[in-house]
Amino acid sequence: MQALWMVLAALIFAVMSVCVKYASQDFNTAEIIFYRGLISMVLIAWMAKNSGVTLATRYPREHAWRSFVGVTSMGAWFYAIGHLPLATATTLNSMSSIWMAVFIIAQGLWLRHSLRKTYAAKPETRLAIPAFPWALVSTVVLSFIGVLLVLRPTSAPASEWAAAMGGLFGGMFAAMAYMQVATLSRMGEPETRVVFYFSLGSAIAGGIAMLIIGISPFPGWSTLWLLPVGILAAIAQICMTKAYAAAGGKRNTLVVANLQYTGIVFAALLSLMLFGESIPLIGWIGIVLIVASGAAATALRSRA
Repeated sequence: MQALWMVLAALIFAVMSVCVKYASQDFNTAEIIFYRGLISMVLIAWMAKNSGVTLATRYPREHAWRSFVGVTSMGAWFYAIGHLPLATATTLNSMSSIWMAVFIIAQGLWLRHSLRKTYAAKPETRLAIPAFPWALVSTVVLSFIGVLLVLRPTSAPASEWAAAMGGLFGGMFAAMAYMQVATLSRMGEPETRVVFYFSLGSAIAGGIAMLIIGISPFPGWSTLWLLPVGILAAIAQICMTKAYAAAGGKRNTLVVANLQYTGIVFAALLSLMLFGESIPLIGWIGIVLIVASGAAATALRSRA
């Protein structure tokens, strides 16, 4: 069942990204984040009331951190959607597994450095130095080669690079957000509460950013694109949280994590049908490299 929850989440996120792309023609990123958070917060509060789930929490700091990294990732992704082909923006945002591998590599290198310092000060210490994670490093290198193929630096216009870098580092913050969602689930926080506080953080962050950036002129009927952004985001977040909460063991978590890449396929199809955005063969090779590297990195992490 957890696999179906993740595939459903990926599909809904892809449809939501279409709405974001339309809304970005008339609204800036801060406004989309604000209205997405506000609409989702109202919807989740209504769902919590009807299901008897209290929104009071004993872990405000954990929710605050999840909101911070989640809003940062979402803002970068929304900006990328507005300035890049939909499939490209989704691919860059789906690199969370690769960024998790980078975190693990950095942690391992620091541990090796610390043990070597300990040996220098106390030669009698007999602690084994962990092996260098060559396999994980290989997945990271291959993934960033895939990024280069997707972005094609020699042919991409300079105006797209800020959006591309935002989408890339948005994936890094998405990795932190997924890790925090898993932590909150282990603490016993229901998915409704987790999504509510993330939506609250989105509304607050978007509102503050709007005061700095400014508010766009009222565009008329296209304002309605903001409504499905908030509704679909809330539903997709619940589906994703349910998927990770129901995964249980490492094997199921591995399956769930890899199924997020179905969102790239959904986004590519919607991008082609609705916006006429096609991806050249070299771009698809890059996407395959990123997906394969992400799946391999997830599998390697699960064995740790």
